[in-house]
Amino acid sequence: MGRRSRIDAVGAALRSRRGRASVKDIGQSASHLAQVAKESRTARPKASVAAEPGNIWDGPTTYVEQKKWLQEELQKQFDFEAYGGLSKDETGEVMKKQMHQIVDGATFTLSRPEREKMFQEIVDNLLGLGPLEPIITDPKITDIMINGPDKCFVEKGGLLREIDCKFDDDDHLLQVIRRIISAVGRKVDEQNPMVDARMLDGSRFNAIIRPCALDGCAVSIRRFGTPIRPEQLVAWNAMPQQQMDFLAACVRAKMNIIISGGTGSGKTTLLNCLSGFVPDGERIVTIEDSAELQLQQDHVVRLESRPPNAEGKGEVTLGDLLVHSLRMRADRIILGEIRGGEAVDMLQAMNSGNPGSMATVHSNSPTDAISRFETMVSIGMPNMSTKFVRSIISSALDIIVQLNRLPDGSRRCTGIAEVTGMEGPFVTMQDIYQFNQTDTIDGVIHGYYAPCGRRPQMLSKLRKIGIEPKDEWFDFELYVAGKQRLANREEAERVAKEAREAYERKRATEEAETI
Repeated sequence: MGRRSRIDAVGAALRSRRGRASVKDIGQSASHLAQVAKESRTARPKASVAAEPGNIWDGPTTYVEQKKWLQEELQKQFDFEAYGGLSKDETGEVMKKQMHQIVDGATFTLSRPEREKMFQEIVDNLLGLGPLEPIITDPKITDIMINGPDKCFVEKGGLLREIDCKFDDDDHLLQVIRRIISAVGRKVDEQNPMVDARMLDGSRFNAIIRPCALDGCAVSIRRFGTPIRPEQLVAWNAMPQQQMDFLAACVRAKMNIIISGGTGSGKTTLLNCLSGFVPDGERIVTIEDSAELQLQQDHVVRLESRPPNAEGKGEVTLGDLLVHSLRMRADRIILGEIRGGEAVDMLQAMNSGNPGSMATVHSNSPTDAISRFETMVSIGMPNMSTKFVRSIISSALDIIVQLNRLPDGSRRCTGIAEVTGMEGPFVTMQDIYQFNQTDTIDGVIHGYYAPCGRRPQMLSKLRKIGIEPKDEWFDFELYVAGKQRLANREEAERVAKEAREAYERKRATEEAETI
């Protein structure tokens, strides 16, 4: 098989399994193998350093300089075409054997463990994502943030920490960025220094390079593992079972739900969970900038926006996709995030033929979410009066779920509010649930969830589809103690304290496993 045929075959194989490819497969894309093969062809003829006594290492003896030299020698000598059909792990092992042969003829001032570490770093550079390779395969890491070649932070267990992950220089980091985005058909350069992409494993990728990033390339990766189930959120104390049951009933009753929260508060995770309550048989259309939702239903149409090309053409916005989705006979529309003028089309869809739709919005409270909608609708309808805009919002939205990431790193549902209508020129809401913080011990926030004592106005809609609301959903005493009637709030605090202690024991166990 010739060089082009072999590379085409590798590319076809990767495309055929792209839907289930892992991040490790990125380094084995056909374009990357072709580039490495080209570099090896343009290098000097293959020669064994170990076989020539004169090839003794007499240059700088620093670790970085030796690694750079060894990687260049490997690229010159390794036959990438001959091993194109091997898996990444198999190719890596062959590379390590050849590197052993190369360094046997050079006086490297490194111990054997240091050499093995260097060999693995070179393999990761050539076949994977360089220093990112061991980090991006850790399932407990949810966010990766790179500030230039020398600083890397990760979020693990809800908390940010700096880790030892360094690139050789900014060019090395830029090379890894281009390797990631080339696998999904995106590019970045000085003319287009910002890029958003969805990695092959579904992770959200963002990068900004010079000249916009003053201190070197800035990279943010949001990782998504296996879909989180509702019972897991309850077990992690993100919200109690009664709130989850209430939201599940709202989804089945086709309430329009907005999930509000800040960055990293768990909006997409909760949206994934709530979408699982949509009955089978309904046609769902999802619209996102980077496809992150992982719906489990059979009848799902996934749409993703597209940025303009280098000539500024070919852009497909969320608004464009939303308009077309209205002609696709969708029972529900799920919009990953509302950020601008597409809010008008989303509210119109909720008001007309697509009840039960859901979306997320960046805001700090349900009241702020309404204000954000007013601003975004005004972008799409600049000539409309404020009162008319508010009337559209109040008639379209039913439930706003507020999420927050607390200072201790935990993600909680801090409130659920119902949009009740208009009172004069203002949108009115009533709180249904709230998280009440009691104290902070050793940096861990303690508190309890409780209903606000108000029954939602939309309960009649639940009864129409055969869902009978439970008293314990809205009664404080029954909510906290189940069937036991509590005499006062002090007893409720005791029950809540027991729940907190159980959560702390679970958290301590998880932290011990992490260590």
